[in-house]
Order: sequence, then structure tokens, then C-alpha cells
Amino acid sequence: MLDFLIDFLKQVPYLNDNHCKLIIKVFFGCTLSYILTWLSIPKIIRVSIRKHLVANPEKRSSHTFKIPNLGGVGMFYGIIISVSIFSNDVFNYVFLLPSMFILFFTGVMDDILVISPKKKLYAQILTATLISVGSQIRIDNFFGVLGIYEINYYISILFTISVVIFIINSFNLIDGIDGLAGGIGIIASVSFAVAFYKLGSSMYEYAVFCLITAASLLAFLYFNLSKRYKVFMGDTGSLLIGFILSFFMIRFLDLFINRGDSVVLYHLQTAPAICVAIFIIPISDTLSVILIRLLNGKRPFQADKNHIHHRYLDLGLTHKQTSLVLLSFNVLIIIICYICRHMNVNILLIGILILGFFVSFAPAIFSSKVKFYKDILDNKKVGIDI
Repeated sequence: MLDFLIDFLKQVPYLNDNHCKLIIKVFFGCTLSYILTWLSIPKIIRVSIRKHLVANPEKRSSHTFKIPNLGGVGMFYGIIISVSIFSNDVFNYVFLLPSMFILFFTGVMDDILVISPKKKLYAQILTATLISVGSQIRIDNFFGVLGIYEINYYISILFTISVVIFIINSFNLIDGIDGLAGGIGIIASVSFAVAFYKLGSSMYEYAVFCLITAASLLAFLYFNLSKRYKVFMGDTGSLLIGFILSFFMIRFLDLFINRGDSVVLYHLQTAPAICVAIFIIPISDTLSVILIRLLNGKRPFQADKNHIHHRYLDLGLTHKQTSLVLLSFNVLIIIICYICRHMNVNILLIGILILGFFVSFAPAIFSSKVKFYKDILDNKKVGIDI
């Protein structure tokens, strides 16, 4: 059957064997991932409601009624099975799959029993250590950021663990309104898939992994944006997807480093800036929230309603409108970064971060201007000379 499909696709001009295999794996892998996730979530919703495994509305919540929050279980099911069949070479990193299982069970326990933040942090440290030390998936070069290139082995381990934990938690924090975390996950997965595809046939397995992840997230969004069968991904989903995306990022950076035993086909000095652009919404949200809390004399990890999506909701936008605006900004910043990819990495990185903070604080700027002009108009109406 596979040979027949390859022979059939090879009739198309410019398609070789590798292209044909990639098309087949992407089609069937994404289809299976989508279907498994789509079929499993309704069953998860029914069990969650029956067993009262739901997210209750709180003071900081953006929802007003009880919602099942185990959507991540369906995504894990769809991704693991599909990747195992159509992109199993990625599991040559022997600690990747165990790390995914550890975070999956940590997320399930938190969504059902609610575990302490410290225990979740321990699980993240463990998984980040497993892949950085055990599987040697680590960041050991800064590409000239702040004038730094290759870094010490032990520093690279500590830095990689810190980055993985930061990405996981920033993705977890952005999961506050319908469609936002899922949409960012899709954008990031597709962006890395395109990058892996462009970097040659040796990276096709990773491109398939990326698109399988995007397909599962797409199926999740069908229910997350639904009014009748709404579900949240919960910590089960946010921890898992955040970890997978951090793996894609580190693997992407690693492609441009010459280790002596591999051939670097293309060196992209601004690779770190591209990664920041892909994650710019979670990154700018996390950094801005911490900054606001510190300026207000609060603990940096104290929960509040100062997240980026809260600021856009305060403008009167709905969940879907807010998600659409932020996702559009994310795509726009990625495009800008790609166009400027041959700039100096430090200048581009600063520019991307400035754009990210602008998006984060734009609602405050906009609302203050609206209030200013509204006050002027009100004063004119009552005859006050201004």
C-alpha cells in the first residue's frame, strides 16, 4: 500500500521519494492525531462531568461556570499514538517519551487532586534534566547574544533547564481564555514544522511531529471554542504542550551549531531571535506580569488578573476576539522576524522584545487615550474651558 502511494505521488513533478513519504506521513499522522483527539475528548467531558472533575469559577477566572479541564488527556492520547506510528525516530532521544509521561501524570494529578506548585516545579526540573543531561538536548551556544557564543557544559545544562521550565510555565500562564493557548501552540508547531522542512530531509521526522501536535491542538480547539461541549486543556495539556514546544525550540537551535561530527548546511545567527518571536506572546506576558507585580510590591509569582488577555478583555473584547488579536500579533511578529533574519542578532532580539511588550501594554495605552479624549468631550459638553 505504501509503495503504491509513493509511486502514485511520484507522478507529480519535482516530488522525490523523501517528499512522497513526508506527504504520506503528514496526511495520515495528522488525520490520526486529529481523529483520536476529537473522539476522545467528548468521552473525557462526560466522565469529567459525571465525576465532578471540572474547573470551578474563581475570582481570577475568565469563565463563569464549571468546565471540564482534562482536555489535555485527549491531546496526549492523540499525539503519543500518532507520533509512535508516523514519527517514531524522534524517540531515539530515549528520555523524551518518559519525560512526556512524567509531565502528563503530573498534570492529571493537578487537574484532579490539585497538587502544590512546588511538586509541579520538581516534575519540570526532573524532565528538563532528563532531556538535557540524559538525551543531550541542550542549548550550548548563544549565537552571539550579548557577545556570547559557546558556553560551558554545566552552564548549558543549567540554562537549558531554566529555559524549558520558563517555556512550560509561560505557556501554562497564557492558558487563561478560550483559544489562546491552543492557537499559540498551533502557530509555534507549524512554524517549527516549516523550519524543519526547509532544513532538509533529515529533519522531516521532526516536521511530522510538529504537525501531528498541531492537528491534535486543532481538534482540541473545536471543543475549547464550543459553547455546548466546552473543555479546557488544563495543566495536563499546558505542561505537555509547553514541554513539546520547548523540545522543538532546542532541537531547532541545535541544527545551526557545528559540533565537528555533523555538517551544518545553513548557519542562522538570528535563530534565538526567531525562537523568541515564535513564543513572543507567552514570553512578553510572563515578563510583564512579573514586572507589574514587583512594581506593586507583590511577590512575582502571586496570582492576579494582570495577564495580557485580561488587559484586552478589559477593553470589552470577547474571548474569541482577544485570542484572534493576540494570535494575529504573534504571526505578524514572526513574519517580521523572518524578513529581518539576516540582521544583527542582538538588534533583532531587542526589536522583537519591544514589539512584544508593546502588544502586552497596548490596551493600557489605548484605554488611557480613550479616557483622555472622553474627558475632553465631556468637559466641552458642560461648557468647561479647556
